[in-house]
Amino acid sequence: MSGSRVLGLDPGSRRIGVALSDPLGMIAQPHGVIDRTREDALAVIRNLVADNDVSLIVVGLPISLSGEEGPSAAAARAFAAEVAEAVECGVELMDERFTSHTAERALLEGGVSRAERRRTRDKVAAAVMLQAFLDRSGRDSR
Repeated sequence: MSGSRVLGLDPGSRRIGVALSDPLGMIAQPHGVIDRTREDALAVIRNLVADNDVSLIVVGLPISLSGEEGPSAAAARAFAAEVAEAVECGVELMDERFTSHTAERALLEGGVSRAERRRTRDKVAAAVMLQAFLDRSGRDSR
């Protein structure tokens, strides 16, 4: 992963949280939110890949606590397949259990207002998911 970034996407029905790693693929940071109701999400993602030297996209897969995949997971898999067709880099799925909860808790502990939490929750959840992926990938390569 050295020398190129990893893009994390946390897809929802209305918004997609976006996170981006540093060039070494070690640290994830919230990047933004794509509004699916107003923007061509695939065009925005293609531009993010091109503009940021992205070599891999990680899409969050919402799996239930019991390990079952429901309608949201099926939608995330379909979204990942669309992304894979639209870009010229790898696309992987990552279990995103607890990411939204972890993001919300971190924002609450940081004293972030309700309105600001609503605006930032999706991109922070994407960063939490991407960081878990980067941590796992870093251990796997050692």
